[in-house]
Amino acid sequence: MSLGDDTGRTRTRTRLPEAGGDPYGGARRNGRSSSRSLVTVVGVVVLLIAAIAFANRGGGDSGAEEGADSPKAAATAPTGEKPVPAGASGIPAGFAHDRQGAESAAANYAVVLVSADILKPDRRAEIVRQVFVADKQASLEDRFEKAYSKEFLSTIGLDENGNAAPGETYVSRTMPIGTKVTGYSDTDATVDVWCSGVFGTAGEKTTNPVTSDWFTMTLQLRWADGDWKVDSFAQKDGPAPVPGDDKASTAEEMAKAVQEYGGFTYAR
Repeated sequence: MSLGDDTGRTRTRTRLPEAGGDPYGGARRNGRSSSRSLVTVVGVVVLLIAAIAFANRGGGDSGAEEGADSPKAAATAPTGEKPVPAGASGIPAGFAHDRQGAESAAANYAVVLVSADILKPDRRAEIVRQVFVADKQASLEDRFEKAYSKEFLSTIGLDENGNAAPGETYVSRTMPIGTKVTGYSDTDATVDVWCSGVFGTAGEKTTNPVTSDWFTMTLQLRWADGDWKVDSFAQKDGPAPVPGDDKASTAEEMAKAVQEYGGFTYAR
């Protein structure tokens, strides 16, 4: 539930009676107690003003330099690892040769392998060459061709090139929720990526509307040619939360969102 959304509930606050029976907050205070309270309030205000002034005081050149560098490091990643650049075909590449690098590679590859581009033959060939180890590329291209056949694409409303009908937009977006390394060495890594995603066709007359999904991908990675590459992968359902009560967007809103919102590069 979003903040402030409390529809259907009634919140009550009970005020317990105070000594003296005064319904407006207890016995009337005398002048002396009021003066004491005023002195206390003034003292607190003075301390707050002093604290604010100290916090805002310039710390000299060395302090300014430290403040300028700190946000840059924090914006990259709490661990200090730099985000990976986009490699060939816009797919992230150049992952660190460590556990963090393996997790980052697995998260980014999960996004690519369950994207709308994987359904397009020309784009799929580029993805296979970029993501998978060299000795698995030929066999995987053949498997993908059989899995994403013309008949299969037709069942989800796409033509043989993986394109939706005019006026419609096919959606397949994956959002990694978290990663877990279940095996690691200098040459191999096994990483689970917990994902949420949206998929389907945004269109007024579609029979395959956009819906959401939760799944976990397990990627077997191998260090090859100076980067982490996929050796094999598998997928299973869940873990999935209880569905919320969000109002479904229109086909036009969903298509517009896909066109206007770009994806992310994931780095640990």
